[in-house]
Amino acid sequence: MANLNLTLKVWRQKNANDRGHIETYEAKDIPEEASFLEMLDIVNERVINEGGNPIHFDHDCREGICGMCSLTINGVPHSKEQGITTCQLHMRKFKSGETIWIEPFRAKAFPVVKDLVTDRGAFDRIMSAGGFIDVRTGSAPDANSMPIEKKIADEAFDAAACIGCGACVAACKNASAMLFVSAKAAHLNKLPQGQPEKTKRTLAMVKQMDEEGFGNCTNQYECEAVCPKEISVDNIAKLNRDYLLASVKDGVS
Repeated sequence: MANLNLTLKVWRQKNANDRGHIETYEAKDIPEEASFLEMLDIVNERVINEGGNPIHFDHDCREGICGMCSLTINGVPHSKEQGITTCQLHMRKFKSGETIWIEPFRAKAFPVVKDLVTDRGAFDRIMSAGGFIDVRTGSAPDANSMPIEKKIADEAFDAAACIGCGACVAACKNASAMLFVSAKAAHLNKLPQGQPEKTKRTLAMVKQMDEEGFGNCTNQYECEAVCPKEISVDNIAKLNRDYLLASVKDGVS
């Protein structure tokens, strides 16, 4: 396979208070079989060898599971390729001589830590507010003790596929977190185990989402288009219904 010679336009920012700027790097002799993050590793190795400051970016599993590798590539979260994370993007999708723009996810609730690294702790706080089920610990219950309709199980499983990367927020013009919150609420609210705390969970997670500074959803579906796990916006409609019912119940009680 032929190697690629690329030009990178990379966002550099010292911290959340720094204005930041774009710097240009030459990515030479990049193997086509390399992943996008491996390409950045190669560039960073050369930058370090030349006495420069390496490009800071986030990563962990590099298998499309953890959601840490959140980059905006040529203006699109995780790139224009659908159904993949940044770490699953390979350089064979680019052409030699191409210029690639690399920026962090942009959202008020995701402050820049450094360069391409953002603080997505807001998602963790939303999960802490209600994204769990309180159960008695001890011996595991029998797997068949609580039958669940296949349709419901499949819908819950699909919602649970969300890895919390934040692409939905970065793609939304309002920086809305509704797709993330609706997926995390849905996979619990749909199951029998999640029913007892459904009202409390829904109200708490939406309240925390609002407090974190995420914008409103205007149903333009950019979130679904860039989601690496292709989470459906149907979950947003379900969350809106659950929130309305939960508000009524809370008001009555």
